[in-house]
Formats: sequence, C-alpha cells, structure tokens
Amino acid sequence: MALVLSNLRETLFKLGPLILLIFICISEFHTQFYYWGIFTFNFQFIIIYYWILRDPDILGYGFVFICGFINDVVLSLPLGTSALSYLFVSLVAAYVRTATVRNSLFTDWFTFVVAIIIGNFIYFFLLNKFANADIKYTTFFYNSLFTFILYPFFWGLFEIYKKITFSRRND
Repeated sequence: MALVLSNLRETLFKLGPLILLIFICISEFHTQFYYWGIFTFNFQFIIIYYWILRDPDILGYGFVFICGFINDVVLSLPLGTSALSYLFVSLVAAYVRTATVRNSLFTDWFTFVVAIIIGNFIYFFLLNKFANADIKYTTFFYNSLFTFILYPFFWGLFEIYKKITFSRRND
C-alpha cells in the first residue's frame, strides 16, 4: 500500500506542469492582470516552451493541442486559435532542443522571443480573420514584452521544481 501511494505521489509530481497547464486553461486564469492597464503575460507559453524544451515526456504535443482546444472553448474563441499558437511555441522549443548542444537560460530566453512573437501573431491573426475581434496591437506588444521579461523568473522556479521532482524519483 505504501509503495502504491509513493508511486502515485511520484506520478503526480511528475505530471505537475501538465496539471498546471490544464488548470490554467480551464479556470480562465489567463494572467490578464490589469493593475496598471498594461501588465499582461501569457503563462501558457512559458509552461509549454520550458517543459517541451527541458522534458518533452511531461507535456506531449497532443496534450498541448488539447489544452489549446480547452482554452478556446472556455474563452468562446474559434476552435484551433489557441491550439495552433501553442503548437507553434512547441515547435520552436523542439527545434531549439535538437539544434543546441547545451541549453542555458540565455539561449532559452532569446529563442523564446521568436516563439512569443510568432505565437501571438498566429493567435491574433486567427482571431482577426475568423472572429472579427477588435485587436489592440498595444496589448499584443505588452503581452509579448512581459512574457519575455518574466520567463527567467519562471525558468528558475521550474528548475527548482525539476530538481525536487527528480531527486524524489532517484531516492
């Protein structure tokens, strides 16, 4: 019984990023904090990029696609807008993972810019074409900027989480 509970706890710790991504997509917690009128960032992009880059076994591309559909349904967006932008972020992370020999915060952070800009562009382009939504490009700019600025903070948190999770697995 203790072994079963230990394995269950280990599995839940390993699936923590996936559970967090699903929770964010379902709960409409889209980090749209408007304290100053400009502070907005895309936490889903940060989670997807980091975990596809560092440990792709935790977040598979199918889960990323399904989370995009869940996000679209919850926010009443045309189906596929979030899923395509999330998959593009995954594509950039997978390319960087195979192209670089040694990953560091510096390389991750500056290749993340490409993923943010084109991922947000895909998202807003599809919204503009299929939802006829009024798009404010300043929101696009601030979202991209603050997502880029906050990536090192969450990178550090995820590194700590990964060390704790892997140390539990090796005990």
